[in-house]
Amino acid sequence: MSRWSNGSSNVSYTSFLLAGFPGLRESRALLVLPFLSLYLMIIFTNALVIHTVLTQQSLHQPMYLLIALLLAVNICATSTVVPAMLFSFSTHFNCISLARCLIQMFCIYFLIVFDCNILLVMALDRYVAICYPLCYPEIVTGQLLAGLVGAAATRSTCIVAPVVFLASRVHFCRSDMIQHFACEHMALMKLSCGDISLNKTVGLTVRIFNRVLDMLLLGTSYSHIIHAAFRISSGRARSKALNTCGSHLLVIFTVYLSTMSSSIVYRTAHTASQDVHNLLSTFYLLLPCLVNPIIYGTRTKEIRYHLGEQFLSSGPRDTMMSI
Repeated sequence: MSRWSNGSSNVSYTSFLLAGFPGLRESRALLVLPFLSLYLMIIFTNALVIHTVLTQQSLHQPMYLLIALLLAVNICATSTVVPAMLFSFSTHFNCISLARCLIQMFCIYFLIVFDCNILLVMALDRYVAICYPLCYPEIVTGQLLAGLVGAAATRSTCIVAPVVFLASRVHFCRSDMIQHFACEHMALMKLSCGDISLNKTVGLTVRIFNRVLDMLLLGTSYSHIIHAAFRISSGRARSKALNTCGSHLLVIFTVYLSTMSSSIVYRTAHTASQDVHNLLSTFYLLLPCLVNPIIYGTRTKEIRYHLGEQFLSSGPRDTMMSI
């Protein structure tokens, strides 16, 4: 049961119950198998590509290492939510303390923003590789790559920390039941008592500013990349550059479409049930994690070749490379 924290003038819940999918409360156990299957598929596909990149010396290049990092973030993002959700579905133990709730909220949003920031680093890497190919080895060094990833992590923390900090200052007295399967920000804010306009304003401003800035940077970068790619005289090199950019753009489209569509529906479809909103949350959280390794594993020739080597013990090497 939820405990109460009694201050001088305010009373607030310090632990909560996660409702999951409220409309399916009596048959939640039926959700275990599909979500478990989806989770195992995400872990397997992402781990397979990561293993391929790390074990193949020829793939120890910035672009492939960034792909491996992106997929590792996918595994972490999924693992912050799905195991606990499956446990609650199967055991009906769905209690979470406020501290754990805030930590989970931070991890979810940090990993989502970090994922987008890695896409920005990948865009910068491709910009230098295609627009300044002769200088690429001297510019994109391991030290620079580590610095960019560190900057991406710092930016992600600075974006998410204010939202979580403000949430920690709120008093929750309406209910101890979170109508969600995880500690999603707005689902928790619905339990608050008092004025939370600052929380809503900061959350919405940070999200809009971050998304608009990211799309401007990505759009500018890839417009220069595509323009430079079409100026490459070698048809094979041009095709490879465009194919690589196409893979990155597909991933970017998947990530931003899922997050933006979920946000838009959440704020406009007031008549939709809570289960629909929660399903959309699983959509924006899990879809990129499932699709990204498929895109990179099938569209990136070098990764596809080494994946094929792992599954096919026979077959001419030159045939595989020429596909």
